[in-house]
Amino acid sequence: MPQDSNRKTVLDPFGTSVVADYERLYKEFGIEPFKPLLSRMPNPSMYIRRGIIFGHRDFDRILNAMRKHEEFAVLSGIKPTGEFHLGTLMTAKEIIYFQQQGAQTFYCIADVEAYEDNKIPFEKSEKTAVDNVADMLALGLDPKRAYIYRQSKEIRVKDLAIIFGRAATLATMKAIYGERHIGLYLSALIQAGDILLPQLEDFGGPKPTVIPVGIDQDPHIRFTRDLAQRFQRKYKFILPSSTLHKLMKGLDGSPKMSKRQMNYFTLHDEPETIAERISNAFTGGRATIKEQRKLGGVPEICPIYENCLFHFVEDDDKIIKTYHDCKTGTLLCGEHKKQTIDIVLKFVKEHRRKKKKFRGKAREILQEKQ
Repeated sequence: MPQDSNRKTVLDPFGTSVVADYERLYKEFGIEPFKPLLSRMPNPSMYIRRGIIFGHRDFDRILNAMRKHEEFAVLSGIKPTGEFHLGTLMTAKEIIYFQQQGAQTFYCIADVEAYEDNKIPFEKSEKTAVDNVADMLALGLDPKRAYIYRQSKEIRVKDLAIIFGRAATLATMKAIYGERHIGLYLSALIQAGDILLPQLEDFGGPKPTVIPVGIDQDPHIRFTRDLAQRFQRKYKFILPSSTLHKLMKGLDGSPKMSKRQMNYFTLHDEPETIAERISNAFTGGRATIKEQRKLGGVPEICPIYENCLFHFVEDDDKIIKTYHDCKTGTLLCGEHKKQTIDIVLKFVKEHRRKKKKFRGKAREILQEKQ
């Protein structure tokens, strides 16, 4: 949906956020551009190198900790509403990246939010959580160096939410999240507890903490930073930092993946389903092969190219070549779709093989937190 150039961007963590121009967000929300930090990154991830992580809040303190090999933490998580899709895959890889850079790692199963936002009973979300944690372990998360928990079972998070509640007025909640039922406001307070959990004395006390999220989740970051400041005297909180990544397009070319439209695939889908959805996807190609050869394609609007850029082609030189070949008309859309199907199915097959080995471990981890 086109966005009015004069209308302020709406970022809604509980609904649909559409970003027409990421450059506007720097001024609108006080987000800092990530690109100036790139040259100082000791080991930038694929998402950082390619500008997919486009913005941040106070990442300088995380960068300093990384460069000096000082203590810092990373926290993010998943709402257990179903199988891993490509949006959750992105956040998962970011968490694992920071763990590999030395971060004390926290992974939250946001089952309270799943209940309040999606009406998913805790019994059902528990089963989904086992599957989600197995995905994380298969992707490379080291469980020996990670604290993995369910919101509904973590008393420290709920205690923080209760304490934070006295500093959050109804007017504040409406200003940040719009008019919602009280349960969603409660889940926002609990997420603030999640974000500040790594800084409690039980986990070594205050430390720089980075929260990798999509831009649609930035309201939670702003809300928590405000609470951290209000309770700084009591807890000595360091304001949490964040990295903010772009939102992926749907395979139909729409601005965002949607469960309602099923314009994406999950790592759990059958190979035939994945291949069919990629085959039928929108592209940045021209109306005819002749026009494509003459004018070239438009990879900037193509979800097939975006899937490769975001997830499935790790070699930067190959991505640059794909972009060039598309722009010059050397690479046709049908050919690129076939290449992408082969790459994705190979990744999914290997991921499932690894995941199968970790289901028991995932169940064991979550049962320990009962």
